[in-house]
Parts: sequence; structure tokens; C-alpha cells
Amino acid sequence: MSQVIIGCDHAGYQLKQVVKKQLLSLGFEAEDFGTQNEESVDYPDFGTLVARKIDKGEYEKGILICGTGLGMSMVANRFTGVRAALCNDLFSAIMSRRHNDANILVMGGRVIGSELAGEIVRTWLETPFEGGRHQKRLEKFSEF
Repeated sequence: MSQVIIGCDHAGYQLKQVVKKQLLSLGFEAEDFGTQNEESVDYPDFGTLVARKIDKGEYEKGILICGTGLGMSMVANRFTGVRAALCNDLFSAIMSRRHNDANILVMGGRVIGSELAGEIVRTWLETPFEGGRHQKRLEKFSEF
């Protein structure tokens, strides 16, 4: 069973619970790095936990959820080996994988509903990276 690392803040907790069930139904094990309830927490603490694990190569894919997804995206993308994509729609989820080889999916728990989130997760996990001209573009990231 493949593992996906997942984390959230208080605003993403409810959606995280839904996403974890979706991951299991798709044959993935969710390694949950918190938070574990809806008490107010600081999203950078949990975004950093997940992003650091992806950056170090300990996990291939991760999911982060906060209220809008914006904060988690900003935190995660500070790590060199992370390509976090905020996807609150299916087209963004597809393109983040096809063209950008995103390794962290970010969603807004206060922006999208659980049914759409489930479809986004499934689509994101099933969409392969196309490589080719897109690989060349990703290699430019290491020049920063």
C-alpha cells in the first residue's frame, strides 16, 4: 500500500478526515501529521512537518489543508524539493501533475466541499507527470 503524508490546521481538520477515508478507498495509507482536532493552531507548524518530509525524500506525495489553502501553499513552497499546488478544482489538479509534477496537493477546507475534494484527490493521484518539455522547465527550479 502506497503512503501519502497529510497534514492540516484547525480549519482543514474536517476535510482532512474525509480525505483520509478517500485515500484508503483508493488504496493509499495516510500518514497523518496533525492537527488532531479543531482547536486553533498555527498552520506553518503542520505545513512544515509535511513539506520537510517531502523535501527530504521520505515520502513522494503529500496533502496539506488549511482554511483557504493559501497559507499551506506558501509554507510548503519554501522547501527546495517541494512543488506544492493549491488545487480547489479538477483542472488545476490535473495540470499540477501533468505539467508541474506537484508533490504536495493543497486544498482549502473552507473553500471546497468534501465530494469535490475527494474527486480532486483521486484525480491528482491518478494523473501522471508528462515529462518532456515540462521536465526541462522543472530543472530550472534548481537554478534558483
